[in-house]
Amino acid sequence: MLQIDSAITAEQLVSKVEHLFELSGKKILSIKDTWDSSRGTPVFTVKGMYTVRGWTEWTRGFQFGSALLQYNATGEQAFLEIGLNGTLQHMAGHVSHIGVHDHGFNNVSTYGNVLRLIGEGQIEDSGYLAETCRLALKISGAVQASRWTPLAEHLGFIHSFNGSHSLFIDAMRSLRVLSLSHSLGHTLMGEQDEKISLLLRLLQHAETTACFTVYWGEGRDSYDVRGRTSHESIFNPKNGTFRCPSTQQGYSPYSTWTRGLAWAVLGYAEQLAYLDRLPDEEFGCDPGIHNGEKKKWIQRFLDAAEATADYFISCTATDGIPYWDTGAPGLAHKPDWAEKPADPFNDFEPADSSAAAIAAQGLLHLGSFLNARDGASNGDRYIQAGLTVANTLFAEPYLSVSEDHQGLLLHSIYHRPNGWDFVPPNQKIPCGESSMWGDYHARELALMILRMAEGKPAYRFFSTIV
Repeated sequence: MLQIDSAITAEQLVSKVEHLFELSGKKILSIKDTWDSSRGTPVFTVKGMYTVRGWTEWTRGFQFGSALLQYNATGEQAFLEIGLNGTLQHMAGHVSHIGVHDHGFNNVSTYGNVLRLIGEGQIEDSGYLAETCRLALKISGAVQASRWTPLAEHLGFIHSFNGSHSLFIDAMRSLRVLSLSHSLGHTLMGEQDEKISLLLRLLQHAETTACFTVYWGEGRDSYDVRGRTSHESIFNPKNGTFRCPSTQQGYSPYSTWTRGLAWAVLGYAEQLAYLDRLPDEEFGCDPGIHNGEKKKWIQRFLDAAEATADYFISCTATDGIPYWDTGAPGLAHKPDWAEKPADPFNDFEPADSSAAAIAAQGLLHLGSFLNARDGASNGDRYIQAGLTVANTLFAEPYLSVSEDHQGLLLHSIYHRPNGWDFVPPNQKIPCGESSMWGDYHARELALMILRMAEGKPAYRFFSTIV
């Protein structure tokens, strides 16, 4: 269980954040100098060098988005050029990609960051750039929302690349592209010119996820613990009935893949401030579920964010780094794993630093929302938890200090069941490697904390649009 440092502050982490971005810049330049774009998208490192792994092209946005975050933090023009040129040259195909649920990863990390930086005055709009980004985000949100499996009782979900039967927990973070598209004034046009609200699809997907993929401790099955998540929920798309939990990257449907849990923490938490900004009347798009009432929707997202955040805090090691799955069988050889800091070099099961980086952002968003809403310190526990995790991540053995290693955040895990992650010589488990999503979210987390410490407006994906 995470041992929360109640005294740590964002200001105390500034030196670590600055060191992270110093290392980060060198790694971004190393990838630029060595990566052949004809190979596809860099996904994770093997022996310290980024390589590909064909599944879906879901990490390219993190490649160019990382350069944009680096520019955001340091103001160095070279990184703006890498991020902006990469976005304009390589991301258009991801805007119109009809085969994946990853639009929020690819396109908000690129076009969304560019538009945010223009709004913040850090990029000069050339007369076409902002409108290009707006158009890309509008289309991306509509394409994402079109991957729709309808269910009864006003429910439905954006289905994963596995098909119309499959709801992934990951898609909670992809919902932010629907948020931006909606707030840019866009709708999805259906058959016979039906106008489909992107906000409604966002809300319906989040509710379906809360009903079937997040657990509430209410006896759904023998493994129903509040805040636990399954990676995948399986439905019969012919009649819309729920069939069973499942997983692609976790150990079991009845254990918790911790990166999936982290996606839920962040996905629900960062939407709270977005929904709170919307006018009450926009929730009239909801014909049922919560009867179009904004406060009921916000409470539902808050309940899911708190449940998943509480579970993350309870199921991680004391330093905030989780192992890749709470039911990973090798943990039986480490019966006290939850009572000490994570050991990424152990002989039994890998830790996953990328899950920690994602969840830490969610903890900060959740705590900040609670404090802003209540005018009190009700969110302090979550803020301190997020800072505690960041304090661990932004130092060795998780921060990659070697100039010969292209990764920034070490001990990230991609797909343990498939055996895709590199196992170094003399080690029994994957360790010492990085991933595009882990590195991106470490930078995003660092930028959040830097802005907190400097008293600047909070880092939010929608900050200059809503």
